[in-house]
Amino acid sequence: MFERLQRLGKAFMVPIAVLPIAGLMLGIGASFTNQVMLKTYGLEGIFGEGTFLHYILTIMAGIGEAVFNNLPFIFAIGVAAGLALQEKGTAALSAGIGFIVMHIVISKILGFLGYTPETTSIDYYLKQGLSNLEATERSNVYGYELGIFTVKIGVLGGIIVGVVSSILTNKFYNKKLPEALSFFSGVRFVPIVTVFFISIIGAIIPFIWPYIHLGISKFSEFFGSTGPVGMFFYGTGMRILNIFGLHHAIYPLFWYTSLGGEMQVAGQLVQGGQRIFFAQLADPNTVKFSAEATKYFTGGYLPMMFGLPAAALAMYKTADKKNQKVVGGLLFSAALTSFLTGITEPIEFTFLFAAPLLYGIHAVLEGISYAVLYALDVAVGCTFSRGFIDFTLFGLLQGNSKTNYVWILILGVVYAFIYYYVFKILIVKLNLKTPGRGEDSENKLYSKKDALLKDIDVEKVIEALGGKENIVDVDACITRLRVTVKDIEKVASDQLWKQELKAKGVFKKGSGVQVVYGALAEILKSEINHKL
Repeated sequence: MFERLQRLGKAFMVPIAVLPIAGLMLGIGASFTNQVMLKTYGLEGIFGEGTFLHYILTIMAGIGEAVFNNLPFIFAIGVAAGLALQEKGTAALSAGIGFIVMHIVISKILGFLGYTPETTSIDYYLKQGLSNLEATERSNVYGYELGIFTVKIGVLGGIIVGVVSSILTNKFYNKKLPEALSFFSGVRFVPIVTVFFISIIGAIIPFIWPYIHLGISKFSEFFGSTGPVGMFFYGTGMRILNIFGLHHAIYPLFWYTSLGGEMQVAGQLVQGGQRIFFAQLADPNTVKFSAEATKYFTGGYLPMMFGLPAAALAMYKTADKKNQKVVGGLLFSAALTSFLTGITEPIEFTFLFAAPLLYGIHAVLEGISYAVLYALDVAVGCTFSRGFIDFTLFGLLQGNSKTNYVWILILGVVYAFIYYYVFKILIVKLNLKTPGRGEDSENKLYSKKDALLKDIDVEKVIEALGGKENIVDVDACITRLRVTVKDIEKVASDQLWKQELKAKGVFKKGSGVQVVYGALAEILKSEINHKL
């Protein structure tokens, strides 16, 4: 399950990778075409209606909004391509076709059952004697996708299509049919079988989705009722899962699906925390951004912009004097990256590698940040990470009345002091070997790869395979390092692999060796190929 979640998380990153640029385009475009902001800062002559820049910015906002409005379709294609082991293009094409087919089938069955846009509207349910809350809950089950009247399964529907398409691609990409049907063999067979299975799924969804939707809504309401306490556990949990890359499989469900809440924005039902924020950003009538939507990411601003740069300063101050000049440049670069862009890996995995205790404290402090900012109704959005660039676009330029961003600045100073003194005291008291400390210290920062491979010597792995000259080819699947060697007799014993090289299992057959390393297999493959 751990390995499957890791793989799913990596697949999620394929469609998510396009969102930062889409978010920036929407953020810049919507901000500088907002009449209230232009009047406030006296920029109407430069960006006002009728100017060349206004046309450019309006187009930019439209492009960004189009991406977020069609996230379910993008996720279907991206997840399929990410999970497919072979013929990724075929998987993506099949998912695109399957997504459309699924919603067409759903729409037709809804019609057979008597559900239409008119009979699923809030007004219709109110006339049936339902309360406003009940009418809204029932109406929210239905909506449009790519212009098709369907159920509002949203990004979750895209994920389902992507996963199914990838499974079918992996299974049937080399399928051989009888001679009379040979034209449809191989990759041509994949879209056909995808349409068949997705049609079945589409036929089932109208009957079960209303109940699933109700369950998700109730869970979302329950999670919301936990308030800051729930956000503390969410923030801490996401930071801990980051060690293994599993957070990529979890947070998108809150950012892009109804697990992250639902809201009517500009007359349209929007699902997912980040999608709600960007829908509100694109709506010129938005007076205040929803903290209920942004609570799944706003909490990252305090540690990323203030806490981790202060931790880097603490590591610099506690480094040996002779090493400060060397590590100072490295730590300053990492701190600046964290502050500006919210990319934290160089700092985080440096102290995870040297002192896991510091990472645990960092995770708890991040959880507290999520809880406190949510309690203070702070609603600053983000594209992907939470650095000063995003803070400027989605906090400063939107105004404090919409976002309450001022609390991030006030508490940011507090967080900087907490991180600095907690890290400094613990490093000195426990004599933690952070960069630049000790005679044998390595004056370098560490990546996630370094942290995960700290107990495995890649050179020894190569030796155990019989040396560089014995290795013909190195590859990896999800969990196994797959190596072709010249002489199988030169490969080390199973005992050495398991005891000294931390392998979970070894399989030898012919000239092939498979070593089970779980999630490390892909990293080891890259490292070995780099050294060959």
